[in-house]
Amino acid sequence: MMPTWAWILIVVGAALLLALLAAGLLARRRSGRLRGKFGPEYDRTVNRSGGRRAAEAELEGREAKRQRLRIAPLSPEARERYLREWGDLQQGFVDQPSRSLVEADRVVTDVMRERGYPMDDFEQRAADVSVDHPQVVEHYRTAHRIYTADERGEATTEELRQAVVHYGALFEELVEQNDEVQADEAEVRSGGREGEAGRAGQPEPRR
Repeated sequence: MMPTWAWILIVVGAALLLALLAAGLLARRRSGRLRGKFGPEYDRTVNRSGGRRAAEAELEGREAKRQRLRIAPLSPEARERYLREWGDLQQGFVDQPSRSLVEADRVVTDVMRERGYPMDDFEQRAADVSVDHPQVVEHYRTAHRIYTADERGEATTEELRQAVVHYGALFEELVEQNDEVQADEAEVRSGGREGEAGRAGQPEPRR
């Protein structure tokens, strides 16, 4: 007959095995959810953080912060005003490309500020915007890199054009998704989408 201590070891070992299997399943689900939500931003964060666990903790931190924000849709009047401003800066690019980039930066910043995104340093703003707009946050970073290069006088006219296009990718989402914002806010605050939530960030415009 098997001694009692042997049965205890078997039971403990089985419990540990089940716990490990459950933990592995939860980790895979967590990774799958974050990868599906953030897309390329997930891989970028993993590479920058040096590991999956640190990256996933950071991404979940971004989601938690977003849930505390109150992001409001633009009013119809504000939306039309910003669309006009965007059209004006695009039309003025040929004659004043650098000024058009400054205006693109300002308009995107103003839209985010009006909708309720916090105006922290650029990296934090990019992290905020990645929650709601993970597919365009890299456009935002690229535009900002060219923006700062232009401040140093190191950007070509083609790079300025590309920066305006990159800013435009974020601008389009910020002004075109207003009808979804209130529904998203309700889902986020009720926990209906596993913490899925908002976006943010942009450099302060030059004066």
